[in-house]
Amino acid sequence: MWDYSETVKEHFFNPRNAGAVTDANAIGEVGSLSCGDALRLTLKVDPSTETILEAGFQTFGCGSAIASSSALTEIIKGMTLDDALNVSNQDIADYLEGLPPEKMHCSVMGREALQAAVANYRGEEWKDDHEEGALVCKCFAVDAVLIEDTIRANSLSTVEEVTNYTKAGGGCSACHEGIEEILTRVLAEQGKTFDPNAAPPPPVGKPKLGTLARIRRIESAIEAIRPNLQRDHGDVELVDVDGKNVYVNMTGACAGCQMASTTLEGIQQRIVEDLGEFVRVLPAPKGPLGQGQAPSAQGQHAPA
Repeated sequence: MWDYSETVKEHFFNPRNAGAVTDANAIGEVGSLSCGDALRLTLKVDPSTETILEAGFQTFGCGSAIASSSALTEIIKGMTLDDALNVSNQDIADYLEGLPPEKMHCSVMGREALQAAVANYRGEEWKDDHEEGALVCKCFAVDAVLIEDTIRANSLSTVEEVTNYTKAGGGCSACHEGIEEILTRVLAEQGKTFDPNAAPPPPVGKPKLGTLARIRRIESAIEAIRPNLQRDHGDVELVDVDGKNVYVNMTGACAGCQMASTTLEGIQQRIVEDLGEFVRVLPAPKGPLGQGQAPSAQGQHAPA
């Protein structure tokens, strides 16, 4: 499981300012239900001073998204709009006494919702540049502008860090090359060189699971999902675990289904949540691996 601070837990179990603000005059909406995270921020602003009198949120997402939204509303109440716009995603994480690296995208979503709400109040059009041509990650609708801004604001240097902060690259991984190109360009501006083999800083105080415990955690996550698939006459079975890649077979109605890629994304998100690390869930290739046999000597293999 994720290593959450007590403050995160407190804001998850007892969120502040949940729900829409009555008579709100500023509304900001970001994210998408289809992408797994969405936030609607409502504000009541004093027109004479542009001070935020009340703030409320409605969030669809994980515990970190709820805690981040709760923290954001507490931070900005009493601020002027201009001061609120200076609140960064790191400020939200710091208020919560830290977020797991894999959950930093929740704080970024809060910052975007605030920007959208302020623009709404001022009658401006807030653009997230999510046009088709600007998208880098189509799985989660993340554009180049957000990736660049987040890399600069948080001094990111690896694809995995970008995924943690923005979710870009956390689906099919087809956009990893595009993320690497952005990292190369932004780091060059800073006089640095992008190293595709560099590992992100290890999380502090987070014990690493052993091979067997890791596989069991993955199996447990899949078992939790299976009843939903079986209700639709489908199923999923774990075939192999090879490093960061988790191979599964989709069977029954799930085999060849047009929504198979979406189902795999949901399975991946559940495994990442339960495992506490980033993995990719992939359909097992045809042949020995698809039959549950080992692809190589170094793979971590699930027991039959």
